[in-house]
Order: sequence, then C-alpha cells, then structure tokens
Amino acid sequence: MQARAAAPRGLAARGRRSVSVQASGDAKFADYKPKVAFFFPGQGAQTVGMAKEAAEAVPAAKQLFERASDILGYDLLAVCAEGPKEKLDSTAVSQPAIYVASLAALEKLKAEQGEEAAAAADVTCGLSLGEYTALTYAGAISFEDGVRLVKLRGESMQAAADAQPSGMVSVIGLSADKVAELCEAASAEAPAGQGVRIANYLCNGNYAVSGGLAGCEAVERLAKGFKARMTVRLAVAGAFHTDFMAPAREKLQEALAGTAIQEPRIPVISNVDAAPHADPDTIKAILAQQLTAPVQWETTLKTLLDRGLEKSYEIGPNKVIAGIMKRIDKAHPIENITV
Repeated sequence: MQARAAAPRGLAARGRRSVSVQASGDAKFADYKPKVAFFFPGQGAQTVGMAKEAAEAVPAAKQLFERASDILGYDLLAVCAEGPKEKLDSTAVSQPAIYVASLAALEKLKAEQGEEAAAAADVTCGLSLGEYTALTYAGAISFEDGVRLVKLRGESMQAAADAQPSGMVSVIGLSADKVAELCEAASAEAPAGQGVRIANYLCNGNYAVSGGLAGCEAVERLAKGFKARMTVRLAVAGAFHTDFMAPAREKLQEALAGTAIQEPRIPVISNVDAAPHADPDTIKAILAQQLTAPVQWETTLKTLLDRGLEKSYEIGPNKVIAGIMKRIDKAHPIENITV
C-alpha cells in the first residue's frame, strides 16, 4: 500500500474545508445550536491505573468492563488498572480500553452529579477513536457493538501498521500552512510511497503528520529550518489517518455493513468534515473514511464555538482535549471527568 503523494502547497487550507459525505435525509442537524458539549478522548489518552477507582466506586462502571471483557476474551479492567504498559499501549488493546474507560467516566459523572448532568450535552464528538464513544453516548451504536467495532478497528490498524512500517510526528510551533509546506519538503526527500501529510489538525501550533518512516525522519530533520519549536515522534503503531491504513478501512467497512447504527439523538460531529450526520448509512461511510482522512479537530472546536457553545466536558482518561480547547479559546469553560 502506497502512502499518499507528497502534500502539495495549500493542503492545510484544503484540509480544513468540509469534505462532507451527504445522503438524502442527512440534514436533520444542519442548523444545530450547541450549548453543552461532551468530548471523548482518543488513542494516547490511556495510562496504567485508569478506571480502577471509578470501577471500585461506581458499580455501573465496573459492569461496563465486565460486559466488554466477555466480548474481548480478556480482563480489560485488569489491563487498565495494572498494565503492563506495553500491553495497554498497543493499538489493539488501547482502543477498547479508552472506549470503555470513557463510558465508565460517564457513569462516574452520573453517580456524582446525577442523571440530568450526564444527559446535559446537546452535541458530542470524539477525537478519532473517541468518535465511537460519542456515537454510543448519542444512542447511534450499542455498547456491545461499539466494543466489537473498536476491537476490530484497533486490531486492523495494528495489522496495517505491521504490514508496512510507518509513523507519526507531532510538529509544535507552526501554522497549518507551514506544516503543509514542511510535509511537501519532507516528502520530496523521501522515497516513493514514503511521503507524509498532516493527519491531525489539533490547534494552531500543534499538528501531527503521518507517513512513511523516511518521510517522518525528513520532517524531524527539516523542521528546525521551518522554524518549528520542536518535533515529537508519537508512540503509535503507524501512520494513522493516511492511506497506510487502507487495509484497515476495508476490514472496518465490512464490519460496519453488518452493524446496526441508529439515527443519533443529538448531533455527533464527524472528524472527517467537522459536520453532524443523521443518516446511518452516511455515518457508516464516514467512520470507514475516518481511518484514512485527516482529523478536523481544530475546525470542529472553532465551529462549535462560533455556533454558540457555552460549556464543555471532557469525559474519559487524561486531559488532552481540554488542553487543545484552551489553546483555541482560553476563556471557554471545560470540565474534566477523568477516570
């Protein structure tokens, strides 16, 4: 599987534009006016020890882990609580772990602040993997189907990464346009099929690029010349959100075809085009597309704020999303419900 060709100049601007997947009857949430958002984290938020206290204190949270473990075939709570770190960090395990831990955090919110607080969101979204958690919260995907999907997603992404080594690099201190130029220069130096492109549009000064190992090395080598503050090689299996993940996308498409997805009860903002979708077939298509498309998180948060978002909750392990939101709008109130 070849990586996408060298990123042309201006990729960043095009990446921020809507790449909407439309279907008849998919405009239900077009005029949504958000007030309270629930955000769910993605891969990388996991830490050994997560969910241990929540499972001990909240019976409903522990039950989620028990139900998930029956599907997964191993004790998920034990891995979350005790590790080893190498196992928890593996793509195949971390994805179901974060999915279930985030929903356990929702049960913690319910136990501490009541049903009304847990149902307060009128819009939701998640960072990459977190989109599945958001769809579950919105009633589009059942918990059991969600566990099965993220299990297959993680395993398929790991297999795709093992088949063709690749990587991701976080570039700190540059605008999206400058990172796109850096990707273009790095791709020009890399062998065919080893190019890189922006994979995660997080916030100004923080973008992750994905691609072949030679392309990643070129990004690290050239970044200082583009006046980047620093680069960080990400501890992930491979080049997520690029064509390196095409084999995983094909497997996920097959699984999604056989999964019942309902119309969400509230808008769920897609990573692919920063827009909400109501049509189940469109949601299936966009979830598959998400594996090889850049994550439009910066546009998502800015759009929510522009539409009047008043308060947010990050629900799940760590505080990654809250940090990104503060980079975009320091004054926006965001509360963390961690596990």
